[in-house]
Formats: sequence, C-alpha cells, structure tokens
Amino acid sequence: MLLNLHSYYSLRYGTLSLQQLISGMLENGYDTAVLTDINNSTASLDFIRECRAAGLNGLAGMEYRNGDRQLYVGIAQNERGFKELNDFMTRVNRKDIPLPSRAPEFKEAFVIYPYGHYGGELRDNEYLGVQPADVNRFRMDSTVCRERCVVLQPVSFHPEDFKLHTQLRAIDHNLLISQLQADQTGAKEEVFLPRTVLMKHYRDCPQLIANTNRLLGQCSFDFVFKKSKNKKTFTGNRYDDKQLLQKYAMDGFTRRYDPKDKAAGERVTRELEIIDNLDFSSYFLITDDICRYARSRDFHYVGRGSGANSVVAYCLGITDVCPIQLDLYFERFLNPKRQSPPDFDVDFSWNERDEMYDYIFHRYQSGHTALMGAMS
Repeated sequence: MLLNLHSYYSLRYGTLSLQQLISGMLENGYDTAVLTDINNSTASLDFIRECRAAGLNGLAGMEYRNGDRQLYVGIAQNERGFKELNDFMTRVNRKDIPLPSRAPEFKEAFVIYPYGHYGGELRDNEYLGVQPADVNRFRMDSTVCRERCVVLQPVSFHPEDFKLHTQLRAIDHNLLISQLQADQTGAKEEVFLPRTVLMKHYRDCPQLIANTNRLLGQCSFDFVFKKSKNKKTFTGNRYDDKQLLQKYAMDGFTRRYDPKDKAAGERVTRELEIIDNLDFSSYFLITDDICRYARSRDFHYVGRGSGANSVVAYCLGITDVCPIQLDLYFERFLNPKRQSPPDFDVDFSWNERDEMYDYIFHRYQSGHTALMGAMS
C-alpha cells in the first residue's frame, strides 16, 4: 500500500535506514511497499532482500525530480521494468539534461504523477497519486478518472527527524534553515501512518484502495540473492581454468620471488589448491584479465583490501604487496569454510575508469560476470 518510500539514499532528503523502513512497515501493519529513492535506485536490491528476510514484500522503483520539483514516481513491475527505470535515469545523467516533465513510455513499469500537478492524458500504465491531504479536493473533482488514481503516502522520515530533514535540505540548497521556502522541504506528513489510520483517510474513496492493491498485485521480483551470479568459467571448463591459473601464477612467481624460495612456493601451492577446491579459479582469471587489459593500456591501478593477503594475486599482478614479507594471512581473504566469492578492490584513475567499464561490460556482456568488489 506504500508506493513512495524514501531511504537516506535519497541524498539530503530522506533520513531513514533500510532497517528503519522495514521496522516501520512491521510496526504500522504494512506487508508491501515500494522503495522509490530520489533519482537513484542504490538501495533497491538490499531493500528487497531485507524485506524478504522479514517476511515482507519489498518492491523497487524510483522517484524522478528536477531539483525540488517532484515529476513522477516510477514503479517496476519486474526486473525488466527495473532496468527501464534505471536506463532512463542513466541516459539523463549521461547527457546532463533535466528530466522531462512527461515520463517515457515504459513497457514494464508504472508511472504515478502527483494529483493536481499533471493534466495530460494518461497512458495505460500511468496513474495519479492522491495523498491524504488531497482527498477532499479529489472527492469534489468531477474531471478526474477515478480508475486511474491510487493512494500515495510518501514516507521520508520519522516525525522526530523532521528537523534533521530540514537541516539536510538547507545543506542541499546552501541556505540557512530560516531561509528555506516551503517547497524546498518535504511535508511534515511524510511519515509512517498506521495502516488503519491511512485507510480512514480514504474510507470514502474505496476505488483508490482497490486500484492501489491491483497495481501492487502486478509487481513481483524473482531476484535470487543467495546464488552466485559470477561467470562460472573463464576458459569454458573448470579444469582448463585450474591449469591456466596455475600457469599464470607460476609465471608471476618467477618474477616476484626467487624460484628456490621454499616458503613462497608452498604458499602459492596451498592457495591454488584452496582456490580450486572452492571453484574460484574463474574469479581470479577474470580479475587478472581486467588488470592485464589495464596494463596493456598503461593504466595505473591499485589492488587493495583483503585481496592483498593473496600471494596468487600478488604473482598475477592484481596486487603489488607481498603478503609473505608483511606476514599477511591468506585465510583472511579466502579460506576453505568460505562459500561466498572473495572480494578484490581495485582502484583506477577517474579519467580511465569509463574505458575500464566499457571493456568489462563488452567483454563479459553475454553472461554473468565476476566484477571487482570495488572499482573506484
């Protein structure tokens, strides 16, 4: 029933963490809600995952704004609709242009315009959102198509956090709080209302409630969060991956160490065995491939984080820190009891990062790929 949640990923606007949003849903009697952060979807997947863990139905969307002006809210029907919403925002960002006042023709996403702020003809996937403060005016409005209207209760902060919200808005505008205009902040009513209280606001407009439930009933996500999405092999089969990683690692070993260094040799052998047993050879090979491309373009990068605990990574050239010299334990990075993929952090210069992204996505676009843990 909540189509317009904001987390603190609505920068300098929302104040609520995902945990606070989920607690608010549980405490106020809601089982379904859509996270629609302003001009981004950063927290959407985490929201869906954490809602599932709490027995709730979390959905994803995005609220589109030009500055302080809310244009419309997009709600994804499924994964493809989620992609549509993000692709649209990406195009706008890349072209560095204002958002259009009319949403594009999404194929698998709904669009909700604020009631009273849009007077055009609505497409089949478009609605008007009626907030509690609009109900009396809506009831007297004979021009609006009631079949195209839904309940819209924004949630952006707890009542006691409204002062924090205004401070964030003042920072966003580089103004004193006393200089903020009414349209530069959210309304004090953008809080969780108990579901019973919210329904009382619309007791004379049952069609709005029915429309909202019908819209939500058409939205679902099939994300599988526990399954690894990494590319399964680099060469085409696991055995060849193992052999290739061993070759690359031993080639690097002769560059990094004295071939007679027994301790380093045993460490590489042990790491390669663990990597193979956990089926992460392809992960290392893909990261190595990305770094090889960077070196071929003479791009400087820094491998850091727990990945620097790996001698294999050091031999491949992913990192430039010798774990043996610094007494760094491989098990902090990867150990036999770990089931989740390891995490490489590799930093690139800002003016070379886009080319690296292009290389990764064009090289591995045909299937799931293991990307670096961070590329910043």
